[in-house]
Amino acid sequence: MPLGEEKNGACDRSIYVNNPHLDSMTDDILYHFNLGTSTHDLPAMFGDVKFVCVGGSPWRMKSFTEYIAKELKLSEPNADYPNICAGTDRYAMYKVGPVLSVSHGMGIPSISIMLHELIKLLYHARCTDVTVVRIGTSGGIGLKPGTVVVTKQSVDSMFQPRLEQIILGKPVVRSTELDGELAEELLQCGKDLAEFETVVGNTMCTLDFYEGINIFNFFFFFFFAWLGYYMIFLLNMDSIILFL
Repeated sequence: MPLGEEKNGACDRSIYVNNPHLDSMTDDILYHFNLGTSTHDLPAMFGDVKFVCVGGSPWRMKSFTEYIAKELKLSEPNADYPNICAGTDRYAMYKVGPVLSVSHGMGIPSISIMLHELIKLLYHARCTDVTVVRIGTSGGIGLKPGTVVVTKQSVDSMFQPRLEQIILGKPVVRSTELDGELAEELLQCGKDLAEFETVVGNTMCTLDFYEGINIFNFFFFFFFAWLGYYMIFLLNMDSIILFL
């Protein structure tokens, strides 16, 4: 995500949103977070955020919040961390110190909605120097189970480092190159901890969990196998039966 833009030879580290319409809005409702600029004091609530960690499961993100609070000694033991998005069942959000933990559900559409509202939230809160990391599990090729992979590049189903989206009937392609410097920093952290194998690699993101990565126990595999025999039967009959 873009953290800032170049101004007079120096980088402004505040959140940069390439949308001139935001500043002219009297109220920006972050609908799926149940937050808004006129109903919440976003700078007071989130202005000190420096790290955002996102993951699929609400339960995992709450567990992560409890873990990071203990590791960094950010709160009292057994402290309670309320869900900031409790007014909606779409996402869960927890905060401890400068760390924000957010669930994003499953799939590209779900995480896309979350990221749009998250980046606007950080923008409205006037956050600076923010690092965003997704944490989660995946399959792996050529790696031992339990290996931590720091993604340097995300590829689509065609192994291309891009995300293609249709906007108003036109394809828009965006790069999926990630922050190489951050990847190296995380790799070094893994080496310093020496608790598990850590590598830098690429991650494939597909549009479907089962067929997208060719898991053989998906429903459509058996359905189409059956449908193939059924269609052969129909094609051997006259066209009226085929249309029926």
